Amino acid sequence: MYRTKTCGELRLKDEGQSVILAGWVQKIRNMGGMTFVDLRDRYGITQLVFNEKVDASLCEQANKLGREFVIQVKGTVEERFNKNTHIPTGEIEVIVSVLNILNVSLTPPFTIEDESDGGDDIRMKYRYLDLRRNIVRKNMEVRHRMAFETRRYLSEADFLEVETPVLVNSTPEGARDFVVPSRMNPGQFYALPQSPQTLKQLLMVSGFDRYFQIVKCFRDEDLRADRQPEFTQIDCEMSFVEQDDILRIFEGMTKHLFKTIRNITFSEDFPRMTWSDAMKHYGSDKPDIRFGMKFVELMDILKGSGFAVFDDAGYIGGICAEGAATYTRKQLDALTDFVKRPQIGAKGLVYARVEADGNVKSSVDKFYSQETLQKMKDAFNARPGDLILILSGDNVNKTRKQLNELRLEMGSQLGLRDKDTFACLWITDFPLLEWDEETQRYYAMHHPFTSPKSEDIPLLDSNPGEVRANAYDMVINGVEVGGGSIRIYDSRLQNSMFRLLGFTEEQAQAQFGFLMNAFKYGAPPHGGIAFGLDRLVSLFTGLDSIRDCIAFPKNNSGRDVMLDAPSALDDAQLKELNIKVDL
Repeated sequence: MYRTKTCGELRLKDEGQSVILAGWVQKIRNMGGMTFVDLRDRYGITQLVFNEKVDASLCEQANKLGREFVIQVKGTVEERFNKNTHIPTGEIEVIVSVLNILNVSLTPPFTIEDESDGGDDIRMKYRYLDLRRNIVRKNMEVRHRMAFETRRYLSEADFLEVETPVLVNSTPEGARDFVVPSRMNPGQFYALPQSPQTLKQLLMVSGFDRYFQIVKCFRDEDLRADRQPEFTQIDCEMSFVEQDDILRIFEGMTKHLFKTIRNITFSEDFPRMTWSDAMKHYGSDKPDIRFGMKFVELMDILKGSGFAVFDDAGYIGGICAEGAATYTRKQLDALTDFVKRPQIGAKGLVYARVEADGNVKSSVDKFYSQETLQKMKDAFNARPGDLILILSGDNVNKTRKQLNELRLEMGSQLGLRDKDTFACLWITDFPLLEWDEETQRYYAMHHPFTSPKSEDIPLLDSNPGEVRANAYDMVINGVEVGGGSIRIYDSRLQNSMFRLLGFTEEQAQAQFGFLMNAFKYGAPPHGGIAFGLDRLVSLFTGLDSIRDCIAFPKNNSGRDVMLDAPSALDDAQLKELNIKVDL
């Protein structure tokens, strides 16, 4: 056999045992008459000892090893003289009697260490080497455990795991599809699924009652740190449920994952916040509630005092950063530059310090009396030592989004966004529709199958922009990790929704006729949710990008630099697929 033990298994209790180990050479240290080799496998590192006085030829052979050579050794476990308390095997070492080189290795282009000297591009090109690093492997282990615990929780809650097709029809609504040409059907294309949405609804029509799937989905979108062209969802659907039923089940799943993966217990229910309150108080539909700094609107207090920036504004709002009155002018200027960045777009920043005696000193003192500034201080419940930061603008929503960016920046600067602290909440009551000025039409904020709130259905004809959706998102630490809705299951209501979205009857039938026909055969009330597995794993492991918890990710251009994909097809393949490329 290649090994009797792994490199992370041996302890002091194993002293005196004869063992066989196999793995990769991590480090070699030649100490004159002795050579020490760190041998690594998936399970850990064991120190090997080669003694020139015992076997000079074996020691000479060990000195010729290189990093990442694959070797097999036989030896005896002994207590280590200089113990290493940083690794589980640090109390022992193996005195080697037999060395077998299984495979040699080129010198890797970067160090296989937790703190590697390789940049992102080179590590992605040699991803199979990057995956050898302990820190990356642990991310994949967390991903495995999270998928396992998800399956266990949902299986125990009577969910059935059902696979749905990967080659489906294209749906122009929403993100762009990845399309696949059909050789057997010239001129026609499949699409890779953005989500199994309609298919899981059909499973509810089929009477499956509770479905889940850990499924690959595909969207041809511009990439960010939390987006990849292919990603993995925990996709779920339930029949005969209302919103509270779904929130209860999947809040339970989230708590189960926190307990089993991070040993964190949430004893209280997750808070719930409506979309309108989230936008009003945080300027975001995914607020980070690990810290305070709720927005305070200041129109009534600061308008009409001769400061034209505020007097002409459609919105004035601010946040209060506790204990930040010590910020220097240089730091405040840096904050001003931050909010004026093109991607944020604010015109400037007004600040006010609450001094030790309770007076307020602001950057616009000449326009406001101390009495007015005290009213502003009271609106924030600010105390001596606090710093008030204010933004204004013509557009309410735009200014709130700018203030949200400032709030998050202050949270980071003040150390309030610790990656080992978690705050979860549900956002509910989203708008059903959003208006697009360019196309002069409504689009579904989630998807066309989301049910409106029953009490808002009459508004579909008279005031569709005010209709609220029976939809919900789970947010953790300011990241949307899951979202779903109660679905429309009545054909007439679904037809009304299609008309609002600008579908002709023929278009609706062509794209979704299979679903509409299925509804005619007794569709139950149903709803569901999908969680982003990649995002969950990155949150649980404290990563800044989901790429580091995906085995073989794409780069920011959507390319796999290791496989050199996407790539061109040769003329024979294109001809067989009836495709011409026009660049």
